[in-house]
Amino acid sequence: MQRPASLLLGLLAIGVAIASPVAMLDHRMLTAHMIQHLLLMTIAPPLIFLSVPRFRPARVNPAICWLAATAVLVGWHIPAAFRLGMQSASWHAIEQFSFLAAGLLFWWPVFEPRPRWSILLYLFFATLPCDVLSGFLVFSDRVAYPVYLCTPRNSGWSALEDQQCAGALMWTVVTIVYLIAGTVFATQLLSAQHVEAA
Repeated sequence: MQRPASLLLGLLAIGVAIASPVAMLDHRMLTAHMIQHLLLMTIAPPLIFLSVPRFRPARVNPAICWLAATAVLVGWHIPAAFRLGMQSASWHAIEQFSFLAAGLLFWWPVFEPRPRWSILLYLFFATLPCDVLSGFLVFSDRVAYPVYLCTPRNSGWSALEDQQCAGALMWTVVTIVYLIAGTVFATQLLSAQHVEAA
């Protein structure tokens, strides 16, 4: 029962990201845009992996997975690339697909059949690019993406307040999800060692 529920939640997260009021607000609010990214890269992929019975992926190099996910995260937040994704429906679709693909690739080593303690460091180091980016968005005194200065605002927030909220949301969600994953992973490793010792 857990696997179908996990798959349903993963697909629901993707659906909310690409075909819901959140998706329609992403051109008006950076916070909505950030919710899309978090759903596609941080929430949906682990839920999908959890839903696959007896998941036995080929071993991948965690460094490559980390670099690919970081490149997608940072690359699409460069103002020129961000503007391209906002101005073109095709590029926006590519952006969303790349976030989902990078998310799946990032979580791949975490779900390998032979867990390793190094995955805890992997998860820790994965928070660093997010911390830098979200810290910049939260503490910057200027709007990083001018496109939001020209859009109607129904939330009552200024473009800068919206940016700060988006950064804080990213910071909080990524930290919590990776902390939960790390805790579960460490518990499984300790349990396995206890069984072996017994």
